[in-house]
Amino acid sequence: MLIASDIMTTDVTCVRKETSLKDLARIFYERHINGVPVLNNEGGLIGIICESDLIRKDKKLHIPTVVAIFDGVFYLESSKKFEEEIQRLNATTVEDIYTREVITVEEKTPIDEIATIMAQKKIYTIPVMDGDRLVGIIGKSDLIRTLVH
Repeated sequence: MLIASDIMTTDVTCVRKETSLKDLARIFYERHINGVPVLNNEGGLIGIICESDLIRKDKKLHIPTVVAIFDGVFYLESSKKFEEEIQRLNATTVEDIYTREVITVEEKTPIDEIATIMAQKKIYTIPVMDGDRLVGIIGKSDLIRTLVH
């Protein structure tokens, strides 16, 4: 049975929170990848950002329904979600839109488990860790490549 270390890409392209979204788009386009880990200044994994995050940035703004009673305004939907959407629209750097809760796997994780994670959680870029150290990344194309060979 193949494991993560058998199929992962070890030359991992990474970005920092300060990376501009324009530079990020260029990285995705030029390297033909759909996601990259976000690292802190010490090289630790703090998040991940994917093409879908960039696409979501430009989706239409949903204005929440409100009810005004006397001098008060009451949101019928989450005002926090609306604030997050405003922040997303104004995003200029990776820090504004990256995913902070990252699902990772270890080098010895079987590929059927990785495929299950991708299918169930709809996550298609998964960092491979050795403890706290990033050692590789697995994308959809890495799994598909195993079908060809």
